This record gives sequence, structure tokens and C-alpha cells, in this order.
Amino acid sequence: MPGLLRGVARTAVVAGTATAVSNRVSRRQAGRWAQQDSGQQQQQQAPPQQAPPAAAPSSDMNDKIAQLKQLGELKAQGVLTEAEFEEQKRRILG
Repeated sequence: MPGLLRGVARTAVVAGTATAVSNRVSRRQAGRWAQQDSGQQQQQQAPPQQAPPAAAPSSDMNDKIAQLKQLGELKAQGVLTEAEFEEQKRRILG
């Protein structure tokens, strides 16, 4: 009989410990999920900040225009032939 009581007591301690650990893990997970939910809500409420799309093409277009002007000057000086000029112009624009 003492062996049976000892086994029942041991089982009760193990079960109680397992329950306590399980509850602690559940609380931690619930806390993490709550933090994630509040973070997602803040992201949804914040207005999206986007760079103006016109800025990048404008600077790109300015670079292309500057390169075409340089090509035109080189062609006018006789450094580039008509075929070379057309090939470089196609490369810049295409």
C-alpha cells in the first residue's frame, strides 16, 4: 500500500507541474500574439509612406538627356561616326 500511495503522489506532482508549465507557456504565447496584433493594428492605422514616383524617372531622364548631349557634341566634333552615334543613342534610350 505505501508503494501505491507513493506512486499516486508522484503522479499528482508530475501532473501539477505539467499543468503549471502548460499554463505558463499559454500565457506567454497569448502575450506574444497580443503584441503582434497590436503591432499589425498600428501598421494598418499608419498611412503608407511612399516616395513620389516622379522623382526617379525625372533624374533618370535628366541623365539620359545629358548623355545624349555629350554624344551629339562628340558627333559634331567628328569623334563619332553617324553609325556609332545611332548605336550609342539606341543603347541609352533602349
